[in-house]
Amino acid sequence: MKNLLFVICILFSTTIFAQEEWGNVNKNTVTLKEIAPIWPGCESGDAAKRDACFNQKLATHISKNFKFPEGYQKKEKIKVIVNFTINEKGLVEVNSVSGGTKELQDEAKRNILAIPKMAKPGMMGGKPRAIKMAVPFSF
Repeated sequence: MKNLLFVICILFSTTIFAQEEWGNVNKNTVTLKEIAPIWPGCESGDAAKRDACFNQKLATHISKNFKFPEGYQKKEKIKVIVNFTINEKGLVEVNSVSGGTKELQDEAKRNILAIPKMAKPGMMGGKPRAIKMAVPFSF
């Protein structure tokens, strides 16, 4: 009887521990936690460090790879917004681009599509999931 009680306690505590990583169960409500994709080189550390690393790597990628269209002249403050998804395989798919000129939109889209494949895709409930994101480009 003691052995059975011990096994039940171990299984119950393991189940609770596993659920905290991807979600939370409270009475009859299950809340799943969305986990952001992981940029290559940002695999270590806790979630906050991985997210900060992701943001830093994304900003570096954008600033290093953005090329203004030939003959571009800044006339007024312009904002281009790129809405994209990092799919279940960790690859970028652009959903829409808005604002600015056609040339700036094309360059912003090219820049986002040049994002490398993620080390790990976004997750929800312990399964790969497409994660939607948006990046504003201000000129």
